[in-house]
Amino acid sequence: MANSDWPEGERPRERLLAHGPHALSDAELLAIYLRVGVRGKSAVDLARELLQRFDGQLSAMIEASLEELASVSGIGTAKAAQLKASFELARRALSQDMAARDSFSSPGKVRDWLRLKLAMRQNEVFMALWLDAQNRLIKADELFTGTLTQTSVYPREVVKTALANNAAAVILAHNHPSGVAEPSSADELLTRNLKAALALVDVKVLDHFIVASNSPPLSFAERGLI
Repeated sequence: MANSDWPEGERPRERLLAHGPHALSDAELLAIYLRVGVRGKSAVDLARELLQRFDGQLSAMIEASLEELASVSGIGTAKAAQLKASFELARRALSQDMAARDSFSSPGKVRDWLRLKLAMRQNEVFMALWLDAQNRLIKADELFTGTLTQTSVYPREVVKTALANNAAAVILAHNHPSGVAEPSSADELLTRNLKAALALVDVKVLDHFIVASNSPPLSFAERGLI
């Protein structure tokens, strides 16, 4: 059954117009974006299959490659490209929104931003969020990229980048592709070393987050490790 054959009150677009986007499921919202299905499948059916391909996780779908999206039956390269473009626009909008406010002093908002950036990455990535004196984002740098289990971080390079960005403070972050957001002894030692090195150039380390797909990002500051 095509979406247009459904009773008007059950069509995703009409439901959105009547009740707002918050009333719709993830599949219904995706269906509005996809617009049409394929033979034997409505747009909602196709949206559900797309979500199932990524275990119902929107974050996994957002981080999926163009090829992974296009491999879902009925999606193809054109729809996959449209989806990737929409995901990137959403990410940029969130980045601009965060940069325009003093939001990086709030651990909760930082968690949201970092989950979008790092939760589904397959290799370890070490990031620095450089902030000005009002805790506004100057720049988010992916400084080092490693393997599935580790990455090498060089304090000298971190300090050089801090000076290049004229930063007053920094929030450090890295991901654990294993899915578990617990700090290792090496993570704790690195944090102490970076804090000491950055203090020499008057850059304050506000926090260090570990991001993983199976748990909320862990804050070193909340754990008393900063």
